[in-house]
Amino acid sequence: MADQPIIRIDNLHKTFGQLEVIKGVSFDVMPSEVVVLIGPSGTGKSTLLNCINLLIKPSKGSIWLDKKEITAPGTDQDKVRQRIGMVFQEFNLFNHLNALENVSIGMCRVLGMAKQDARQKAMRELLRVGMAEHADKYPSQLSGGQKQRVGIARALGMDPHVILFDEPTSALDPELTGEVLSVMKKVAADGMTMVVVSHEMGFAKEVADRIIFMEGGHIVEQAPPGDFFAKPQTDRARQFLSMLNRMEETG
Repeated sequence: MADQPIIRIDNLHKTFGQLEVIKGVSFDVMPSEVVVLIGPSGTGKSTLLNCINLLIKPSKGSIWLDKKEITAPGTDQDKVRQRIGMVFQEFNLFNHLNALENVSIGMCRVLGMAKQDARQKAMRELLRVGMAEHADKYPSQLSGGQKQRVGIARALGMDPHVILFDEPTSALDPELTGEVLSVMKKVAADGMTMVVVSHEMGFAKEVADRIIFMEGGHIVEQAPPGDFFAKPQTDRARQFLSMLNRMEETG
C-alpha cells in the first residue's frame, strides 16, 4: 500500500434539523484497502457514505480525496463523483435502458467518450461481473442479483479511484447475495479501494482489511477482521457480535 491515504475523513459531523447523525467521525482509507463499516441500523453508516460522495453535504469537518479537500467551497461535485463510484442498495438503474446502455451512459455523458468506445468498455465491464450474456436485457428482465452486478459494472466503467457500496446485498435473497459478494471479492482482489456498508459478516471476515464498528454516529472500534471478530476491545462490540451469533444460531 502507498503511504498516503486515498481518502481522509477528519472530524465529520452531519445534522438533520435537531438530529445529529454523524458525531465527529475521523478515519483514513489507504489505496487498495477494503474497509467494511458495520453496526446496528440507524447509526449513520449510509449517511457517512453519502457524505463521502457529496450526495449529502457534511455539517462540519472535512473529506479529502487524493490529498485534495473535496468539502472545500467551490469543489466540482461532478468531478469528484467521477472518481468515487457508488453502488446503491436499490440498484438505481435506468428502467428504459438495457444493461449495456446503463453501464455506458455515464461514460458518454460524464467522461465524454465516443458512443462506440463506451459500448466496448461497457461490454468488458459486464463480462467482468458475469453479465455479458445479459447485455441486451432491461432491468425488468433481470433478477435483483443481476441488477446489482450491472450496478457494479456501471461503477467500474467510470474508472473510479474508490467505490462505495451501500448495503449492496440487503435487498437480495441469500442465493443472489452470494453472486454479488463473489463479484465484490473479485473487484477487491483486483486492487480496487472499497468502502462497504454491509451486514454480511462472512464477507467482512474474508475480504476486509479493516472493520470499522459504528454506533450512534461514532466510531466505537476499528481493527483488522481477525482481531475484531476474535477479540473485540469494547463491551459494545462484544454485545453486537454476540447478538449476531445468536441470530445465526436461531436462523
